[in-house]
Amino acid sequence: MYLAVIGAGFAAGFINTLAGSGSLITLPLLIFLGLPANIANGTNRVAILLQNIVGVRTFHNSHLLNIKHSFKLAIPAVIGAIIGAQIASDLNERIMHHTIGVIMVCMLIILLVRPKRWFKAKAIDDITKTSFVQMLIFFGIGIYGGFIQAGVGIILLAGLMLSVGFDELHANPVKVLIVLCFTFFAVIIFALNDQIVWTVGLIMAIGNMLGAWVAVKFAIKKGNKFIRWILIIIVAVSAAKLLGIIDLFI
Repeated sequence: MYLAVIGAGFAAGFINTLAGSGSLITLPLLIFLGLPANIANGTNRVAILLQNIVGVRTFHNSHLLNIKHSFKLAIPAVIGAIIGAQIASDLNERIMHHTIGVIMVCMLIILLVRPKRWFKAKAIDDITKTSFVQMLIFFGIGIYGGFIQAGVGIILLAGLMLSVGFDELHANPVKVLIVLCFTFFAVIIFALNDQIVWTVGLIMAIGNMLGAWVAVKFAIKKGNKFIRWILIIIVAVSAAKLLGIIDLFI
């Protein structure tokens, strides 16, 4: 069981760091192991928190993350997430999954049909200022993340690449930092409500942290083209999973 949890954590950490939606692997496993959905959700956040700490540190040590500029985007996103979490109590899970699935399909179409819209990046040194419009965009993404959470990593990548102008390699570190800030507050809330199985969460975190570290090394070595195909694959699989297409064949 522990090996399965660590293995799932590794896959999720790798996918989350390069794209998003790695929880589509870990949450079903935790529920299969007998954890109620809310406990599984809280337990999963422990692994995500530690995974993103490793990701942020490794990206920063590789000189791919501008902490000061990233926090300017993270602050409105976290405020939005706190607000979104407050209005998430009466959410129909089936409608939620289908809604996110449709969003993923739209993103996949843009990725395939108009790739330059995503991947035509500015020079990283030109991205030093944060506009009011960008702060509003990330505030809105934060509300989405707090309200729904699933797929927020990919939505953040869309915001970073389409509105700010990052390429794939430099968008991921900022995304990881923002998700780290989200998750820090989420873990506190789940812990206060006694919805975390710490033993399982920390064991899974071993895999998540290792997956995040490997993902950063792969990203640096393989570059934008590798990340681009990973993103396309993850968006396609996430859309199929959330729309129930995969479930029809498994």
